[in-house]
Amino acid sequence: MAQLPVNHRSVYASESSTPRGELNTSEITWDGPEDPANPKNWSVCRKWIITFITVLATLNVTFASSAPSFATAAVREAFRISSEESYLLTSVFLIGYVVGPLLWGPGSEIVGRRPIFVVTMSGHTMFYLGQALAANYQTLLISRFCGGFFAVGPLVNAGGVIADIWDIETRGKATSLFSASVFLGPVLGPIAAGLHVSIVCFEFLIEAGVSWRISTGIVFFGLSETYEPVLLLQKLKARRNTDPIGTTHMYAPLETNDWSPKATIDRTVLRPFKMLAGEPILVLVTFYLSVVYGVLYCLLETIPIIFMERRHFNLSQTGLVFTGLGVGTSLGALLNHHMSRHYTALIETWRGFPPPEERLLATMIGGCLFPIAILWLGWSGQYSSVPWYVPALATIFVGIGISTIFIGFLSYLVDTYLIHSATALAANTLCRSLMAAGFPLFTVQLFHKLGIHWASTVLAGVGVLLAPSPFLFYKYGPRIRVRSKFAPCKDLEISATVINACKDDEKQPPLGN
Repeated sequence: MAQLPVNHRSVYASESSTPRGELNTSEITWDGPEDPANPKNWSVCRKWIITFITVLATLNVTFASSAPSFATAAVREAFRISSEESYLLTSVFLIGYVVGPLLWGPGSEIVGRRPIFVVTMSGHTMFYLGQALAANYQTLLISRFCGGFFAVGPLVNAGGVIADIWDIETRGKATSLFSASVFLGPVLGPIAAGLHVSIVCFEFLIEAGVSWRISTGIVFFGLSETYEPVLLLQKLKARRNTDPIGTTHMYAPLETNDWSPKATIDRTVLRPFKMLAGEPILVLVTFYLSVVYGVLYCLLETIPIIFMERRHFNLSQTGLVFTGLGVGTSLGALLNHHMSRHYTALIETWRGFPPPEERLLATMIGGCLFPIAILWLGWSGQYSSVPWYVPALATIFVGIGISTIFIGFLSYLVDTYLIHSATALAANTLCRSLMAAGFPLFTVQLFHKLGIHWASTVLAGVGVLLAPSPFLFYKYGPRIRVRSKFAPCKDLEISATVINACKDDEKQPPLGN
């Protein structure tokens, strides 16, 4: 079956309304399917540069979320606080992750992706300096919260950038890189912290320096605007400057939006909640990822219990154990790439819009592997007589499970919601960050009271309950998506068209779910 041309504009124009009673008006569009200004037509090299910039920014901010976790003892000594208060160091940062998506995700669909990246990375850097120079614990916590508020910007917008520039075939590879960076950051944080944790502010000063270079250098000079409605508005403004009379009848989709305070708040702060309230797919995926993300941050406290308390590892040695999670997440990304090779054939068969459910194949494996690996880690970690490398090896498989679950479901959300993917990821990030913020507050007590083995069994039990999710989405996802107000459902339109054509020709349809 020949592949049909993809009309990208129709997806982005869905937010716009017809201009106010104007009869002879026309909406600005790209100059044909090969217009070089269209992000979809940019060179492959330029697309990968932009992708790596967003991945690097995501790696940077997620590193910041967990890097001080090993510094809690030093912070307790420096500020003379209790153990419970020191756990807030990670949780407060993640609470900032909860608040930030309400502004940065939907906001990027109003002002564009690039301004959000520049503002959030700059704010993240500024408040990291505040953490380094904090004179008391209250100032440190406030700086951590504000740092998290800004740091979450790349997390909620990287998926939108990927959806803006990549076609359906390559989007999975780019999303795999982005998803891997979401985990590599928290994993690399404890590794780095274990090497220089003796100086409390040293951690923050290094991170502030790295953030400054990323925000002012790479992001500011290397990241182009990718959001199509904003680019079309810029194109129209440029035409108006050169031909003000000839463009009086033209308008851009963004110009038709209602910019009243109520409407603006509705499109920014309230839209993620509306999507959560009315999108079953987003709700269920968000719940699954929230639990898995919470377990990831739970491991930041669990691994030190297993290796420092039970096996008497020092900080540097325990930090290096986290490399197992890093290796596992990388292997999970490779597994996802391997199981997505069939996408090329699907693109041709489905005329450029394969079902998003095809992104979930590796997730089916990861969902089953995740609870097994958690049990392996917990029961081998409980007994000091078990060689240290046994629970250490388990972290690799935990990483594979977490990575494949996240990559599959985040790709699923991007392919499902397309133009609204930034808002969908904002809602997802909000909920999973709230879950992750709560886990460090009770993890130590849970594992001390129940024991490492039984506490791990509880977490694995939740994983077992959620393991059927990708299978159920694969089977019933299309039926749920067809009722969505935010999902374009192009594959379902194509399927219906083919079915109707085959009925007319009295043939069996080659497509369908």
